[in-house]
Parts: sequence; structure tokens; C-alpha cells
Amino acid sequence: MQSPHQILGPSRRTLLLGAGATAVAATAAASTSAGTASATSTGTASAASAASAGGAAASGASAGAAPAAVPSPDTLPLTGGPEFPIGLFWPPHPYASTAARFAEIKNAGFDFVISGNYAGDGNIFQYQLGLARDAGLKMLISDDIQIRNMSRWFSISDTPTDFLSVTPAEAQALYIRARDAYGPYSSLAGFNFYDEPGAGWFATLAKALAISRDLAPQLLPYVNLLPSDDPTYYRNFVDVVKPSLISFDRYPLLSEGREDANYFHNWAIVRDAALYGDVPAWVFIQTLAYNNHREPTPAELLWQINISLAYGAKGIQYFTYWTPEAARGEGFGPALITVDGQRTSRYYAAQQINTNWLHPVGRELKPLVSETVEHANETPLPNGAVGFTPTPLVSGVSGDAVVVGTFRSRDAASGDRWLLVANRSHSARAKAVVAVNPQTVGSVGVFQPGRQTYVPQRVGPVQVPLAPGAATLLKLTAK
Repeated sequence: MQSPHQILGPSRRTLLLGAGATAVAATAAASTSAGTASATSTGTASAASAASAGGAAASGASAGAAPAAVPSPDTLPLTGGPEFPIGLFWPPHPYASTAARFAEIKNAGFDFVISGNYAGDGNIFQYQLGLARDAGLKMLISDDIQIRNMSRWFSISDTPTDFLSVTPAEAQALYIRARDAYGPYSSLAGFNFYDEPGAGWFATLAKALAISRDLAPQLLPYVNLLPSDDPTYYRNFVDVVKPSLISFDRYPLLSEGREDANYFHNWAIVRDAALYGDVPAWVFIQTLAYNNHREPTPAELLWQINISLAYGAKGIQYFTYWTPEAARGEGFGPALITVDGQRTSRYYAAQQINTNWLHPVGRELKPLVSETVEHANETPLPNGAVGFTPTPLVSGVSGDAVVVGTFRSRDAASGDRWLLVANRSHSARAKAVVAVNPQTVGSVGVFQPGRQTYVPQRVGPVQVPLAPGAATLLKLTAK
């Protein structure tokens, strides 16, 4: 779909390194100590600073240098650490970017913001980074002049005569400008390199991410992929780009109460690619109505999240937070915040979900490895879904239709398993019974998010009552 995060950009190479670029001055930002940069210190990069930034000797980068090693996701902002990342796209527009608005985001249980909603100027980015820092949020910056010029508007080529391309040295200079301008802010998590690239762009993204890792290995290079039913698209992304995560968007709640018939199929493909690349899988969830898509209920917000968790999601992003205005087309309805800044019922639903469920259960699931995801008691199975198969620990799942994600520890020697049992329905209550094998399971715990602990249960059939869209996490300790 054509979304607010598909913004048309410049088409001429002459816009790249000119004095009129909206980049903030690297020299001004570099002179400000990390984490304490003034929200108003900004300017235009001078020709002298651009030349300095492009110097391979000064930056430690070289166009002919070997590619930097791919950092483990465990070492990067958002993908690393114990906290499950919850983000949003289409934040408050520049005139609504205030300390109160960013505190409102934090109070709803969000951890990071992907810039957008007409924030495209270096002054605005620095101002928002300061607001995010003060609110305890992280930001992924969508810098159209520096980062997008090396990753989206132009390809990276060693041949200077290639049409609409930049050389590796020019790409490095562009990245250094952005890094030095925004890097002093502790709220900078990384850069948004490209939204929904076609496969033909993967080679340039590979070069762009390699430059990012060479010049700022501590920052997350972020790319969000198209929805697709083609496994090759995601596998090639892993093989060629070598990403730090796989993020995608597919919005399953269609008009007239329908579901996207290939939603589970797309999730299964992404899950497979993420396991193949040993990287986290992130997804966007739908918060609003737009062309041929309905407005989600609170239960449908929760359902999207829990289905995604069952399929192995390690990060959840909301599309959108602020409502895109009517002039953008596509018939966007109210999101979490309306066009004129009013909270909707979905803001309060997201606040409750993020704070009381997603953050606590996410801490449990984030370090685990998705082993299987199966649909129990559902006939016919949706496209791409796999039916439940008994295991030595669980002999069966009976009752209403549920989606069961099974997870294991990264310690291969551990026989313990975690089961996220998610209601297949977003409109009706469900009750499932998980038949635990007492011959192989030593103890059963039911996760209580409010206490961040597991309550012991009798080893045997476990009753799992579920509200619409809800899920329960079980821990099975092997004998």
C-alpha cells in the first residue's frame, strides 16, 4: 500500500552535498557532549565540514576497506537488552512535538519513535531527539538528505558515471554528517534506511549498512520490508543485506469483518527468514481504518500482537500513532491520536496492552528461540498455517481454536519449553486444554504479567481460558 512513510524525495544528484542541504552541521553537533546536546543547536553543513567528513583517514573508513563485521543484535539499541521494544510510526508533527506529547507517548508504554509526519529538517530532528531523550524514548531517524541519499534516492556505485549513484566515499561522507549531527543525543537508536524496498535495492542497502556498521557500530541500521508471499524476497534480504532485524508490515483487518487470507502465510515466511538469519523479527500492527481496512477494536489490537508473538515477533510497531491527515489520501481514519491531537479509545487500549501485558510477557519471550508455531482445533487451516502435532511434553491441545507458539532456551542442553497459547478469535472468548505429559514434565507455570512470575499448576491438563484476542504464557520444566 502507499503509506505516509513512502515520501517522494529528490531525483537529482546535485542535491546531495550542496550547501543548501537540510543536514545539521557536523561540527556543531560534534562539539556537544554525548547525551547533553542542545535541542536547538543546528545549521547547514559547510563545504569544509563535508570535505572533512569524507576523509577516509579522519573517519577510519575507506572505500576499499573490508566490510565491517555484522554486530550481534544483542549489542544494538532496541534489539539488545532485556526490554521488548514497542515502537510507533507517524508521531506528532513538528508543531505538536512538545515535551507533553512525548511524555504522552512514553506513558502509553512505547519505547521508541520512528520519525515522520513532516519531520524532515535537521533542526526538527535534533529538537525531537531532545524531547525523546527527556521522555526516556529512543528514536530511529528518517533523514531524507543524508541517510536516504545513500540508501534510497541514489544507489552506491564504484563507477562515478553510473546514473543516479553516489560513490562509496560520498556515501560515507553523507553518513558521517548524520552520525555526527545526531549522535550526541543519547536518544538516537539508529537510522531508518529504507521503507519497503524492492529486491533490486538490496545490493545498495548492503553497502549502506556496511558503511553504518563501520562508522557507527553502536547504532541500529533499520529497514522495513514489504508484505510479500514470496519467501525468496525475505531470504535474499538476509543473504544480501545481512540485516540486524527483519521488519515488515501487513495489515490483516479488512473491511466487512474479513481477514487477510495470507496474513499467517506472510508471518510464517518472515519467521522462517528470521530464524535462518538468526535475527529478530519485528512487525507493524494496524491501528486505524484506511482503504478496504476496518478500524480495529481493542481486542483486535491485542489479537494482532499476540498472533505476532506466537509467530516469534521480537518487536511490535504501531501503524500509526498520530492520524495522517485527509490530504494524504487512502481514507485514513483515527489512529491512537486524532489529526487534531485528541486521544482515541485505541490510545488507552494500547496503553493498557503495552504496560500490563506486552512489556512483561515480552521480557520473557525476547531471549527465547521460536521453535514451532501451530494452529490447534482450526479447520480448515489458513494458508501457510501448520496444524498442531503432539510432542513429548504436550500430548494434545483440545477445545477452541488457538495458535500455539513453542519456544526454547538458547541453551541447547535445556529441555524446558515455553508455550504462548493465543486465542485464534479476536471477537469471541475461547477455552483450550493443554494436555501436559506428566512423564516428561516436572512442573508447569502460568505466567502472571502483573507479578512478572509463574504461578505453579498441577502437572496434567491445563485449562486456558482466553478473552477475545488474548493469550497465556506457560512454562514447562522438563524432568
